[in-house]
Amino acid sequence: MNTNQREHIALITGASQGIGLALARKLLSQNWQVITLNRSDFPADDMLIQDALKNGWLRAYKVKDLTDYGSLRRSLKEIKSKEQRIDILFNNAGGGLSELRYSKQGREMHYELLTVVPYIILMELKELLKNGSLKTVINTSSQVLRFTKEFSIENLEHPKTFRKMYGPYATSKLALSLWTQAVAPQLAKEGIKIRSVDPGINNTLRKGKDSGLTAWFELFMKVFSSPPTHGANLLFEGALGKHRNETGVFLLKDRVADLKFTEQVQRVLDRISDIYSREFLDGGVLHG
Repeated sequence: MNTNQREHIALITGASQGIGLALARKLLSQNWQVITLNRSDFPADDMLIQDALKNGWLRAYKVKDLTDYGSLRRSLKEIKSKEQRIDILFNNAGGGLSELRYSKQGREMHYELLTVVPYIILMELKELLKNGSLKTVINTSSQVLRFTKEFSIENLEHPKTFRKMYGPYATSKLALSLWTQAVAPQLAKEGIKIRSVDPGINNTLRKGKDSGLTAWFELFMKVFSSPPTHGANLLFEGALGKHRNETGVFLLKDRVADLKFTEQVQRVLDRISDIYSREFLDGGVLHG
């Protein structure tokens, strides 16, 4: 494996398509080593990706289901056993659903995937980050969080109603940015910086796959949105650009933006930390 000429290492979740794939390609083209955690395989006809896999510059780890703690635990254990360090962690995996669904742990699926799982991945890979030089975490958030009108832990875990985009998806992205803000001082003591970043509106639609978007927004995206490289560039700048020395902030269009419901940041963090400790680390599954 030839990794001698590639000093920096990034880990990207959800990198087999869309923004994550574009980010992986960008980093590889700039002489980074890239580690990925994906459910799906990379495109077989993407020569940059396939060559990087052969050369060892790109190292792909598979996970059957990020919201299945058994599957996630096995994948993270493999990464920790084979990798020595990570400079930047991009918590990018996600997606929207068109109906209310629940995880194996009994929580709403957007919340589990978009809010809880990124925290678990961060905590599990923290030692590898501490071994790296840049010690940076970028959580992919969304500007749709600005449309959240009500917010509570109870509604995050067991929402009473469902709306595409503006319901559980938006509140889960807000919760992600809130715990990002809350955990920043704790991580700073260990030399780690963390930010949440909106990647903008990107055309990540896939034929035959439910996008979880409203019909009008899906049409808007097809006509007016940017390619996934736009989102990849914003995540890259969020990690290495002018805000690289800031921590806990939410970046919108490469500017620090305010969050709603910041009075609940500690409560969100406490709840997610409790889930991590009691359910993931202890290996138990709680319902309700």
